[in-house]
Amino acid sequence: MEPFELFITYLSWKSGGKSRPVLVLLLSEDTISVYPVTTQYENKSESIKSRYFKINDWLQAGLDKQSYIDTGILLNLPISIIKDKKPIGKLTITDKKKFLAFLTKNQKQ
Repeated sequence: MEPFELFITYLSWKSGGKSRPVLVLLLSEDTISVYPVTTQYENKSESIKSRYFKINDWLQAGLDKQSYIDTGILLNLPISIIKDKKPIGKLTITDKKKFLAFLTKNQKQ
């Protein structure tokens, strides 16, 4: 398991939950920090869209559709939820560089 790999895991929230892709950002011995990945973009507000990073090489990353990383939600989860799972893919070098630049730019705002 490495940063910038994508996994499918179950995420829950107040009214339910579902299995969805997540991007690994940081990991420690017992915790993993991930961003959720979504295909929902068009009907979002401009404020929400501004925090979504478009994965250009989504097919190479192991995704089925055009997808976006929601940088507004960094989840710290127990590493056990994906410990024995295989990644579905990984960001390409090009997307990784663009993503890091996107995070840096958005943190300054």
